[in-house]
Amino acid sequence: MVDRIIFRVLSVLCFSISVSAIELDRIVAIVDDDVVMRSELDQQLNRVRGELRQNGSELPPTEILERQVMERLILEKIQLQLAEQAQVSVTEDNLDQAISDIAKKNNLSLPEFKEILRSDGYDFVRFRQDIRQEIILAKLRREEVERKIQVSEREIANELSSEQGDTDSDVEYDVSHILISVPSNSTDDERAEARERAELVLKRLAEGSEFGDLAIATSDAQDALDKGELGWRKIEEIPSLLADAVQSLEIGTYSGVITSPNGLHIVKLNERRSGEKIMLEQTHVRHILITPSELVTEDEALERLRQLRLRLDSGDDFASVARTHSDDRGSALQGGDLGWVSKGQMVPEFEEVMLAMQPKELSAPFRSEFGWHVMEVLERRTYDGTDEVRRARAREAILARKREEAYQEWQRRLRDEAYVELRTQE
Repeated sequence: MVDRIIFRVLSVLCFSISVSAIELDRIVAIVDDDVVMRSELDQQLNRVRGELRQNGSELPPTEILERQVMERLILEKIQLQLAEQAQVSVTEDNLDQAISDIAKKNNLSLPEFKEILRSDGYDFVRFRQDIRQEIILAKLRREEVERKIQVSEREIANELSSEQGDTDSDVEYDVSHILISVPSNSTDDERAEARERAELVLKRLAEGSEFGDLAIATSDAQDALDKGELGWRKIEEIPSLLADAVQSLEIGTYSGVITSPNGLHIVKLNERRSGEKIMLEQTHVRHILITPSELVTEDEALERLRQLRLRLDSGDDFASVARTHSDDRGSALQGGDLGWVSKGQMVPEFEEVMLAMQPKELSAPFRSEFGWHVMEVLERRTYDGTDEVRRARAREAILARKREEAYQEWQRRLRDEAYVELRTQE
């Protein structure tokens, strides 16, 4: 999620909106109990145009771009209303930390970041609200989709024993796609019209049109404005209906029309690469966590941890202090011991500090999304973790595949069940 936020922020910094005329605002869509205003749609259109220009993409016709952006806004409105009903929220402290992290990742202090936003005409209050919305939507997706996905030991075993798992596990594919949506309640005429749209896309590709430009102009997928790019994926992470087509493609070529429950797909293989076997590097680490809450402010949590750090400096036993004071109750029972940790297992803030430390070193207090930590690195090792890595990769591949399919189905269901009235005519 953070990477997506950073990309949006950077695109805003690279494109300043100039308003030459002010017109009366009006409603352009009713979405259940909310509305989309003309000013809201225009702001998003200007932002997307800036992103596309920054990426060197050809701008689609205004009517098509407006349809894409409107659909994105409608889905956001539906999900935000669902989040409100489910009481999904973000604390002010967590929001402050997320914004500080964005500034840090752009090598800026928070005051410098605010000044850049201001100088480019981007109101910080509005920016803060945008980030709040991004976090709420991500939390909602985790609650409604990701946490309901399970992977069984049998599925992992089947994945490992499959031909894909054995022969293609180290190969990654850079894939793009175009989706022509066909709702489940479509009439025969609507399905025929969708097929004609897909065939027209193939015709334009054959005539030399760029795949990314056509994705922006024609795709109904949520990644359409990103040129339909799915990015680098292992074959197991690609929806199963598309995987066979991807494997059969030469680099730079695209498939015919592929039918799925979501509609009609065209996929393109941009690149292919083989992975390398890597010995597993692990760190044995323990920590103490103090979590801010409604009863403990951010400053109070940090001060409590600083006092615990002073006790450790004075010779108090780390395990005893962790058992008594750490808010990570799972590891607290083990004296704060997290065991052997591989790269990629922990949240980025924790991993960054861990990898920068030497064995037997005690960290200064640092912040992650879970709260304030003090960490001690006990030792490091490098060993052949092939079996462990293969199992972890298999599980992640299954999760990624299920997550993608479940998320698309969830979005389609929300859209089908929502009341949406468009009022786009002048």
